[in-house]
Amino acid sequence: MRAIEAVVFDIGGVVQESPLDAIARYERDHGLPPNTINRAVVAAGEASAWARLERGELTVESFLAPFEADCRVHGVEVNGARLMAAIADAGRSRPRMLAAIRRIRERGLRVAALTNNWVAEGRRPADGLRAHFDVFVESAVVGLRKPDPRIYELVCRELGVAPSRVAFLDDIGRNLKPARELGMTTIKVEDPDQALRELSALLGFELID
Repeated sequence: MRAIEAVVFDIGGVVQESPLDAIARYERDHGLPPNTINRAVVAAGEASAWARLERGELTVESFLAPFEADCRVHGVEVNGARLMAAIADAGRSRPRMLAAIRRIRERGLRVAALTNNWVAEGRRPADGLRAHFDVFVESAVVGLRKPDPRIYELVCRELGVAPSRVAFLDDIGRNLKPARELGMTTIKVEDPDQALRELSALLGFELID
């Protein structure tokens, strides 16, 4: 196995609490079946309001009406403003992940963020996290979103590291597949501590005390 020289972290669901949890709470609170919203988003495809939001083609403010319309087409009534507010409220950083990132950088490895995000009131959700990373690739800035293979190629170029020497952590399986196909080593984050143990084994030093 080649030595890992850089680690790429997704933000929501990895470095921060998962927006999927906030969506699930919204569904429970509003009597919607589990995963209804995500299924509607996926069914709407790359031309959907959600995809356009994450590519930076819409701000949150201009996204709300077309997003609600996309959901309605798939039989789901959603208040977009309330949903996005719930997602924003859930965006708390995970201290152990930030500590692990610091430790990785102290060991001389490069660290990047690779996140699907959006612009709301002139700000992006992960603005406060930039100082923790050497490279910060945001879908709303570069006009590409995971799982588009080009965004993984882009983060590797920005790092200056070959994909075969990069590890990538994400909580969504479909976002990991293109990274693996490019040659990156992938870790699916379901339990954050378990993911850090897997990453520790890969890197050869401890990330959790």
